[in-house]
Amino acid sequence: MAKVELKGISKVYDGNVRAVDNANIVVEDKEFVVFVGPSGCGKSTTLRMVAGLEDITEGELYIDGELMNDVPPKDRNIAMVFQNYALYPHMTVYENMAFGLRIKKEKKEEIDRRVHEAARILDIEKFLDRKPKALSGGQRQRVAVGRAIVRKPKVFLFDEPLSNLDAKLRVQMRAELSDLHIRLNATMIYVTHDQVEAMTMANKIVVMKDGKVQQIGSPLYLYNHPVNKFVAGFIGSPPMNFLTARVVEKGGIVLEEGTFEVKPSAEHQEYLKKYVGKEIYFGIRPEDLLYTDKPAGDNNIPVKITVVEPLGADIHLWLTTNTQPLVARTEPHHVFKVGETINFTPRLEKARYFDRETELSILPQPPIDNGR
Repeated sequence: MAKVELKGISKVYDGNVRAVDNANIVVEDKEFVVFVGPSGCGKSTTLRMVAGLEDITEGELYIDGELMNDVPPKDRNIAMVFQNYALYPHMTVYENMAFGLRIKKEKKEEIDRRVHEAARILDIEKFLDRKPKALSGGQRQRVAVGRAIVRKPKVFLFDEPLSNLDAKLRVQMRAELSDLHIRLNATMIYVTHDQVEAMTMANKIVVMKDGKVQQIGSPLYLYNHPVNKFVAGFIGSPPMNFLTARVVEKGGIVLEEGTFEVKPSAEHQEYLKKYVGKEIYFGIRPEDLLYTDKPAGDNNIPVKITVVEPLGADIHLWLTTNTQPLVARTEPHHVFKVGETINFTPRLEKARYFDRETELSILPQPPIDNGR
């Protein structure tokens, strides 16, 4: 078992700066959990507390049920892969991967077996005699991962390991790390600011902001049922659109100060009743805005095109209502021109609504059911 539990974990720096505030997170055995959030949200600090590289100010950390607060990093049976690879430049790939085992005084035959086994898994056997400077960024990253694998740790920790790679290689390495998780059947905790990495790799995502955990759940659960406006806007690419709206009698929502109105689904209207006469945030994802050639009318949103981004399989349209910007993702079956005014019909069953003051979701959170 390699279960990791964070119970009320906080990190407070001088000046009462709370980098992490009361984090309660459970990483189950063999899970791939991703901490995601903007720069400065506390995700790397949380990871470093798990690794023992940062002291825990408040709370308790358990690995396999054992309290780890005062256990030195070398005795936690974890392995960490850093953003900058942290390879020794004067050592060969083989020596870099073997270094930790030699420090632990493992037998030479065992070291050789483990290094070659990890190199075979990562397809870097042909590079074992090279120095890091003779490797590409992706190859160096594989060596850093290989150095972690040979230690056979209980938990793998990854601190933004792909951020120095180009876009194409990041996509490839995402797939390789996901495959590696399955092959090793290991517990992995991964930190990134890239929500696409989080969505594609994680079994479970921990969304953080300003040192606080905002929501925990599977990628699809967070995507479909964000608990607040921040999570809704952070998870998804392009991000969710938010329009200021006013709830009116008979279950409608008026946008643009009465310029146009949409009518939520009957289910959603029940939760919006108490907001009649009040302003809220109306959230709709870019893929849930459907282009229509019908004239403006009920449930149609008239917009002006400001930018057209053709991406091959689909098109991103940057739009504006009278006063508010939004983005639509649509199929390339129509020629869109900058400056023209067109209409979109939102999939209102997919819409989300958020309290104007608290920014919490007005719709209730359904039970977690396999991330749907």
